[in-house]
Amino acid sequence: MTSLDKPTEDTEKTQSDDARAVTEAALFEAFGGVRGMVETVLPGLLFVAIFTVNKDLHTSAIAALAVSLVLVVVRLVRKDTVKHAFSGVFGVAFGVLFAMFTGNAKDFYLPGMLYTLGMALAYIITTLAGVPLIGLILGPIFKENLSWRTRNPGRKKAYAKASWAWGLILLAKCAILFPLYWWANTAQLGWVLVALKIPPFLLAVWLTWVFLAKAPAPIDVFAEMEAEEKAAEEREAAASEAAGRHRRQG
Repeated sequence: MTSLDKPTEDTEKTQSDDARAVTEAALFEAFGGVRGMVETVLPGLLFVAIFTVNKDLHTSAIAALAVSLVLVVVRLVRKDTVKHAFSGVFGVAFGVLFAMFTGNAKDFYLPGMLYTLGMALAYIITTLAGVPLIGLILGPIFKENLSWRTRNPGRKKAYAKASWAWGLILLAKCAILFPLYWWANTAQLGWVLVALKIPPFLLAVWLTWVFLAKAPAPIDVFAEMEAEEKAAEEREAAASEAAGRHRRQG
């Protein structure tokens, strides 16, 4: 390696590291990171733990809903983003309503299972339609919006791969949970569901990171818009100055 080669390799490595860091930050923001995972798992874990001990649907449901609300309050007090905590509250609330309405404790998990199935189908259908859902989710975070659809084919391909990964992983999860909904008791279903909360999610996030880290860099459409606005202002200023000179000369 010559002295001229090393700076180029160092620059490429730095750019690659920067791309990976940006991708990690975007995924962390989109999916909530470690704290988001805890907020997703804790209500269901509390529900199944209490129900396993006392078989009391009302106590288990109220405890799960209460801890979800506490998580939201903590985020509000700390002035953190509440979208992940709020989504947890709504999920738990729907589960509580279903379970209370039917009197079947297993129905506490049914809304979340149906949501998982719906998301699996959404990932697959949007990818087949040429608008992979993961791109719609991450595009604004990367400040590229929908530019990847027509201007960045390599990135669109990466989003398609990631969306396929999410869809198939979630379908596999559903293939395990729905039979258990019919055949297993509430405690068995609950513990399996809790066990399947994090590993499939981490696998999907990791695959998304792998695909996007190797993809072309996102096109920052916001920076482009700002540059265009600045150029337009400079043209207007130049035109105004030229008109002023023309008037003075005339």
